[in-house]
Amino acid sequence: MTTGRVSAREVIALVADDFVPLPHEERPSAPDGPLGWPGYDDARARAAERTGESESVVCGAATVEGVRAVLIAFEFGFLGGSLGERTGDRLVGAYVYAREHRLPVVPLVATGGSRMQEGMLALTQLQRVARQSALTREAGLPQVAVLRDPTTGGGWATLGAGADVVLALPGAQVGFAGSRVRPPDADPAAYTAEAQVAAGAADAVVPAARLREVLGLWLRLLTDGAPPAGPAPDIPAPSTPAPPPTARTGAEDQRDRRDRNASAPGNGSTADGRSGSGTGPTAGGGDTADRSSAASRGSGAGRGGVVEAAPAPRALGEGGLPVSGWDAVRRARSRERPRAGAYLDAYFTRRLAISGDRCGGVDPDGMLCGFGVHEGRTVAYAAQTGAATRPAGYRTAVRLIRLAERLGIPVLTLVDTPGAANDAEAERQGAGAAIAELFGVVAAARTPITTLVIGEGGSGGALALAAPGRTWATPDSYFSVIAPEAAAAILKRPPAQTEATADQLRLRPQDLVELGVIRATNAP
Repeated sequence: MTTGRVSAREVIALVADDFVPLPHEERPSAPDGPLGWPGYDDARARAAERTGESESVVCGAATVEGVRAVLIAFEFGFLGGSLGERTGDRLVGAYVYAREHRLPVVPLVATGGSRMQEGMLALTQLQRVARQSALTREAGLPQVAVLRDPTTGGGWATLGAGADVVLALPGAQVGFAGSRVRPPDADPAAYTAEAQVAAGAADAVVPAARLREVLGLWLRLLTDGAPPAGPAPDIPAPSTPAPPPTARTGAEDQRDRRDRNASAPGNGSTADGRSGSGTGPTAGGGDTADRSSAASRGSGAGRGGVVEAAPAPRALGEGGLPVSGWDAVRRARSRERPRAGAYLDAYFTRRLAISGDRCGGVDPDGMLCGFGVHEGRTVAYAAQTGAATRPAGYRTAVRLIRLAERLGIPVLTLVDTPGAANDAEAERQGAGAAIAELFGVVAAARTPITTLVIGEGGSGGALALAAPGRTWATPDSYFSVIAPEAAAAILKRPPAQTEATADQLRLRPQDLVELGVIRATNAP
């Protein structure tokens, strides 16, 4: 199968182990649609004859690599995959079915946007879709979009870009502006799947041959224990008549209120999930550890109401605690010390990365984020790489933690940075605001966050990623309010006093235990 413009049924066959279409009833339509657009009925009839579909979207329940899900597959051959009122009805029905059966939603998007022949009534379908997506998000159910060729207009701005994880087929045209409404001098390369990944708007480009495997793993990670594979679920026939031709219905409002009540968060708490050798005081007060481990909504909470914290990884580097402050700094800066990649490989049996802050930025050199399998369950991770962290890296970590919290998944963070990027471009990109947002998200998180300092802990740019009361450190790490060299310079000390300044800062792992900043040091 090529990665070009395939049909809805072909892309369903590409990813699904089985598929049962959801039933639907067509709303009545005036001749040539709600606007009386000349030739509209004939155009729909030709599209149906050409594609074998009665609308631009095919919705159904399926299993993908053993995980049950609701698939929403667009048929681009039907009037360019455009969204009209009947399209909106089917999309609403698919999201409602997903919430009623606690299933993730997978939009397989290929659309040019809203259907012109239905005017503003078509455009307002985007509001209906956005509302259903928001309700599904509040219910703690993941949404994983696959961008096909083309994905433009409102379909990209709702079903595509609004998903939790966004995958794309190679070479797919992706952008809010379609090919016929762009400036004449626009660079076509900017409207591709690859460009959207580079800009932080999508997570990965996945070849068609690997799409089923990657999509299936994402669904397993984000549902973390979905029901085992089996026959397709029974799908009841619709019991309500088709809605009248309005943008929203009273029945939808009632379902919305019911869904909001059903997905309202509760409270819970969990044990420490201890890891490491030795003990130390809990930093930040007595309530922080309990509060950070009290997640009670999303997929994890649905299986018992409590999310167990992820254990801290064991240290991989040099054993034995540093003898001085400068020794701690030297060891943390050593090129031979294990970095984030080694820790993630040792901790997870399988993992997939998310990419981008959804604000136009990526930081692949400074922050690694994603989800993986540790001892049979899903753990989210945000790991600094030893480089200065850029604003997009902090915002990507915020995105990760918020998603993990909503889905009831514990989080592991690895601290390793000399500090936040401090160049002029980082300031223009909002470094202070990005760090502040991460501080706030970590402080308020209701899913447990576990932190291991694996190298340099450089001031606030490192502390923002550390969980209050649930932080450990390896023997070849340090954590400091400021780098010793910078401290000496600020204090107007000669360079020869840098090492003594490091001792005064009490930045060694054992110093941090005594000060109550971390719980313990982890031995190799």
